[in-house]
Amino acid sequence: MESGLSDLLSVSIDFGTSHLFFPTLITWIMAVLFVLVVVTQVVPFLAAVRRGERALPILGESMDSLRFFGTLALIVAYFHLMTVVGDMFPYTGYGFLFVSIPFVFLMSLLYLHEWTRKALVIVTLTAFAAPSLAWLILAKLFQITLP
Repeated sequence: MESGLSDLLSVSIDFGTSHLFFPTLITWIMAVLFVLVVVTQVVPFLAAVRRGERALPILGESMDSLRFFGTLALIVAYFHLMTVVGDMFPYTGYGFLFVSIPFVFLMSLLYLHEWTRKALVIVTLTAFAAPSLAWLILAKLFQITLP
């Protein structure tokens, strides 16, 4: 009786595969949530489109090509340059900091509707403050390695 209880309360960890537990768990949770969203939202929406009650939102609408392609180009440049600049200053997080400032600035300008002096000051301050604060918290406070 005693050995059966001790076997029940003992824990054996396989360190070769233990790091895969939570990613696998999260993957299954995300898959179940995806199926729930498709069943509860997408299927009824497509049924309403088929009946003619709704229209697909991407058909028949004009596209803001400058913002769409500008966003894609900035994101590609951001990730590429973060690696390039990060290799110049390894293990300091300066790649993140020095590339995030112009990225946030240019993305904000791309989506800015009215270019007033006040809006440009706010965009500039945000472009410096947000990445700097994130860099200080992540790289210095929590000592997380950034590119």
